[in-house]
Amino acid sequence: MIGLGGCLGSVARYLLSELVQSLSRNLPFPFGTLVVNVVGCLLIGFLTQFLEGRSALGTEARLFLFVGLLGGFTTYSTFGKETMHLFKDGEHLLAFGNVVAQIVLGIGAAWIGHLAALAMSR
Repeated sequence: MIGLGGCLGSVARYLLSELVQSLSRNLPFPFGTLVVNVVGCLLIGFLTQFLEGRSALGTEARLFLFVGLLGGFTTYSTFGKETMHLFKDGEHLLAFGNVVAQIVLGIGAAWIGHLAALAMSR
């Protein structure tokens, strides 16, 4: 289940990242990876809270969804590589901005997802 989820998540990551990056092709900032990671954080924040305390998913379904699908969808290694390349290319401000954006927007998205699920539960 983890492998199947990881396969589907990786394909979804590639498609979304390529779409976003093609829309911002004239800018040297890795928007594709940023969007993928923020969306992934939003989804994991929402789904964790929404499913918490519910018996909606069994163990295999949780592994498929959280470890496989969302684990394959988000990408810390690509974020690291792109940040390193920005530094290497002398784009220090963009590299620093990428680090800040990934952390702040990622954690913010997870929190927003959590709050949205709480609001739906009421």
